[in-house]
Amino acid sequence: MEQKRNIWKAVLVTALFVAALGGWFGYQKYKAFLLPNVKSDLADPFLYIPTGSSFEDVVRILDSLQILKNIESFKEVAAQMNYAKPVMRAGRFKIEAGWNNKSLVQHLRSGEQEPVKLVLNNERLLEDLAQKVARFIEPDSASLMALFQNDTYLADLGYNQQTLMSLFIPNTYEFFWNTSPEQFMERMMREHDAFWSKNDRKAKADSLNLSLSEVYTLASIVERETNQNTEKQRMAGVYLNRLRINMLLQADPTCVFATRDFGAKRVLDYHKFFDSPYNTYLYVGLPPGPISMASIPSIDAVLNYEKHDYLYFCAKPDGSGFHTFAKTLAQHNVNAALYRESLRNQ
Repeated sequence: MEQKRNIWKAVLVTALFVAALGGWFGYQKYKAFLLPNVKSDLADPFLYIPTGSSFEDVVRILDSLQILKNIESFKEVAAQMNYAKPVMRAGRFKIEAGWNNKSLVQHLRSGEQEPVKLVLNNERLLEDLAQKVARFIEPDSASLMALFQNDTYLADLGYNQQTLMSLFIPNTYEFFWNTSPEQFMERMMREHDAFWSKNDRKAKADSLNLSLSEVYTLASIVERETNQNTEKQRMAGVYLNRLRINMLLQADPTCVFATRDFGAKRVLDYHKFFDSPYNTYLYVGLPPGPISMASIPSIDAVLNYEKHDYLYFCAKPDGSGFHTFAKTLAQHNVNAALYRESLRNQ
């Protein structure tokens, strides 16, 4: 009888031990999966996983950013949820403070990215554009410039290095961080086509006997001549009048662009006589391509130009940023003299 009691005691003790052990393992699994593991005081809620990363790379990134309380529990849950792959999902992921490992793995595994907002506005050169874009998406500026300077690739799109800037319509765009240079360009092509398909823009360009790139080029000159949207249509009319009579455009911003002297306060003889196809003081017609990005108001100002007989304009001496327009050279010379006198007085 005593022997039977001892056997039952042993069985009971073993059962209690197994239950306790199971409970301990259960709690450890619960703790690994469901207890908060993302820190509550995140310095930066965004996690960037580069293209081509391995699972070990992801772990190193998480560890280096000190996002997690316990990196080992994350690795354990990731293994049980089959998160680790030969190549991990890349992108920019927003991480919520206080998440548990299960939520974090589910989010990263889903590939649901937080997009970036890229603002394109007044870049002058393709180099400036590449550097701007590279601040928002994964490819560096060198990768973007390699595409911008690939003549074969550009020809397939209908551009060259001189006209390429006319592809880009200034606006705010949302991109995924891991967008490739080619994907970036494909998106810009779609945005370009959508822009020109609205408001009869293509038909208006045709009526001017100008290509879309030429309209953009003229708009870029207007863009750099005035900050006042209310006078852009009138200024566009001046340049279109000059083009019609084969008169030199003599646009100061074009020779500034030719010399790359973007800090110049005044245009001097050095600028005006600098030999470049972009210098409209020396060469008749439009330059080979835009001298900067052109804003939408400037593009639409060219397409909806004011019809008049003005051939000249000069900055007003009051410093308002507006211009005085003239039909004759004699009138223009009077306006220019008043402006120069104002500068001397200042």
